[in-house]
Amino acid sequence: MEYNDIYDRNRNRTGKVHLRGTPWKKGEYGLVVCVWVSDGEGNILLTRRAPEKSFPGTWENSGGAAQAGESSRQAIARELFEETGIYADPEEFRHIGSGTDRHAHFDYYTLVRNTPIQQLKLLPGETDAAKWVTFAQIHEMIEKKEICRVIARQFRLQESQIPGWQSAQK
Repeated sequence: MEYNDIYDRNRNRTGKVHLRGTPWKKGEYGLVVCVWVSDGEGNILLTRRAPEKSFPGTWENSGGAAQAGESSRQAIARELFEETGIYADPEEFRHIGSGTDRHAHFDYYTLVRNTPIQQLKLLPGETDAAKWVTFAQIHEMIEKKEICRVIARQFRLQESQIPGWQSAQK
């Protein structure tokens, strides 16, 4: 069983926890973290969602829900490691934005790593493939609906903040 801290609408922890997979009550929020991993030279790491997940077979960046007691940075370091085997100290992640929807607060990060695909360790049940793609390839994948629509929307909003974007514009 996995528990998440419950936050109020102002991102304050309430001292209560939520059991993952159960409905959220009105006024309750969890914390979700996402990271754009870039090689700094115009390529971004994407992973493919496993068949048993929502939006199966679509491509995305790494991320997930913070567990009870975790800070946002601890959660993104854990999620990236679980999904790809890439280790990074929580302070290495660069925060590029935050948001809120119906029952979640979001924190978005970037990280520069140039890890060969062969060195990745994908998490069964979460991810079943990974690849490095250019910014232009991501735009093509969005048009073909190969990228989860929520992730596509965030990419469009955050693209210019991802390391390597300037190189991709040349």
